[in-house]
Amino acid sequence: MVRPRVGQGVEVHVPATTANLGPGFDCLGSALQLDNVFELRCIEGGSERFELIIEGSEGAHLRGGPDNLVYRSAQRVWKEAGEEPVGIEARVRLAVPPARGLGSSATAIVAGLIGANALVGEPLSKEKLLELAIDIEGHPDNVVPSLVGGLCMTAKAASHRWRVVRCEWSPKVVPVVAIPAIRLTTSEARRAIPKLIPIGDAVINLGSITLLLQGLRTGNGDLIQDGMHDRLHEPYRWGLIIGGNQVRQAALEAGAWGCVISGAGPSLLALGPPEVAEAVSKAMVRAWHKAGVESRAEVLQVQHEGSRWQPLPDL
Repeated sequence: MVRPRVGQGVEVHVPATTANLGPGFDCLGSALQLDNVFELRCIEGGSERFELIIEGSEGAHLRGGPDNLVYRSAQRVWKEAGEEPVGIEARVRLAVPPARGLGSSATAIVAGLIGANALVGEPLSKEKLLELAIDIEGHPDNVVPSLVGGLCMTAKAASHRWRVVRCEWSPKVVPVVAIPAIRLTTSEARRAIPKLIPIGDAVINLGSITLLLQGLRTGNGDLIQDGMHDRLHEPYRWGLIIGGNQVRQAALEAGAWGCVISGAGPSLLALGPPEVAEAVSKAMVRAWHKAGVESRAEVLQVQHEGSRWQPLPDL
């Protein structure tokens, strides 16, 4: 373990994520090839000094200070490593828009953990960073794939350990993400879900997630079509997304096997074969436009490498 120097910095690339994928509420998520890039640098000043510089129009409302997720996560690393906190400047090239259901907060948590760990010589293992990330976020479906990449199923085992299973995703299955120019906070989306769920709905979800994972592994569109149905959270959240049902229907009519809310929303995730991906993306944008909401759609791929960092030249 080393004491970081003023002017020392690291660059951390953290991928966006799409979580739940329909029936995988709070346990299933995949990293996507759309990165936020964080430059973290040690600066002079007290331990609670945190300066935030956002490059990109989406993050004008984000603020620095000790309550920022990047700095809170870095503080957890300092504490676990037994290191005195230092002031940090974070310059963020923002490609993952906040409050859109694409794991923006998870990118901030993971960047703070990885960057702070790198600055003190990486004393904490990736397993420890995973544990800290889940604790800070409160659920694993975004932070786990954001850190390790790929499609991940995460569950707390009987031993009370978090267990992560990397699942296969066939290249025959292409994710299309439609991102509207409206925001929906995770807290607002969670408030819409009832505290109690009928046991029949839980049983249906167990069957659906089994079909979905097998469809993603094999590229079987029929299984994906039957598997992308949820009874735990989506029925209560569609009403929060202006035009959401119309966009979903447009994606299906354009050839998608299924279309679900990405994370807590309002972005939507459609899955289909490569040959329909562009048509699906255009249909989703047109449908949102008709509903009075501007949007953009990205034809993406699964990101398998997870987060990565490299040193920056000292200032």
